[in-house]
Amino acid sequence: MTDEVTGAIESVTILPEEAGGRLDRVLAARVPALSRSRLKALILDGQVTVDGRTVLDPSADVKSGDVVSVNLPPLEEATPCGEAIPLDIVYEDDQLIVIDKPKDLVVHPSAGHASGTLVNALIAHCGDSLSGIGGVKRPGIVHRLDKDTTGLMVVAKNDRAHRHLSKQFADKLESGLQRGYLAIVWGAPDRAKGTIDAPLDRSPINREKQAVREGGRDAITHWEMRERYDAADGKGGRLPIASLLACMLETGRTHQIRVHLAHIGHPIMGDETYATGFKTKASRLSPAARAALDALGRQALHAAVLGFTHPLTGATLRFEAPLPADMRRLVESLRAG
Repeated sequence: MTDEVTGAIESVTILPEEAGGRLDRVLAARVPALSRSRLKALILDGQVTVDGRTVLDPSADVKSGDVVSVNLPPLEEATPCGEAIPLDIVYEDDQLIVIDKPKDLVVHPSAGHASGTLVNALIAHCGDSLSGIGGVKRPGIVHRLDKDTTGLMVVAKNDRAHRHLSKQFADKLESGLQRGYLAIVWGAPDRAKGTIDAPLDRSPINREKQAVREGGRDAITHWEMRERYDAADGKGGRLPIASLLACMLETGRTHQIRVHLAHIGHPIMGDETYATGFKTKASRLSPAARAALDALGRQALHAAVLGFTHPLTGATLRFEAPLPADMRRLVESLRAG
């Protein structure tokens, strides 16, 4: 099974080597078209049976020879409603709107986020003018930022603008599209700038993560060190504890910057997905820096630069968004040592 076909039933027989495994994990490995979170939701919704019995516990053990069936009910495309959610508007005209997205704002409705998204805010702000080409749940959406990533996004207000902007994001180099980020990372690279050229694909261990994998999709990130922050090494000297990097995307893969920086040994501070092995380094931070990192509560990543061609006038537009307050506090505390 390679694509989710709603209304279908997918059945698998548990192999001897899978016996004793969790139901959701075994299914995630055997039904690669469905994420583990999607399978967990289906189990809790009573859509999974084991030998004809409905099982509601995602952690239930499976036995060799068990026949597990997954029912895929038709997806309901609920039309999002407008909600009065404040927007930090950087630029707006009849064709498009550029916003500086805050943290904790999901871009479009999805499982677990039926409301309170950027789309709900845009519907309330733009009304009927919003582009419909992105689908019921993604009107006007040309590109995305992770929920916890802040910064610049452009949204199309009509179908013509949507097609034009989408083509620019697809043809990044040819179109001259600019997407620049600022990231506060653990440690400091041993040179001033560099390029990470490493293909990305879904992790074979955790389907909710991306990983550098041979044969994956091309992914290229250019980086440049803006600042380096040192801390006491416990021996009377000082070593780099963190740095501020400016990153430019040549490609735009899911979690690209987060995975690439972790790949070169400098994961983004606060990243609960890709920097878990660096939590002990927080003990080397000053009390003020530890407090700022705890208060951040997210990956220290900000979409600071966005440049593109206006879909109607052909003019080159370029926007910059300063670091949000939580990342500024972290930078200031790291500077102070």
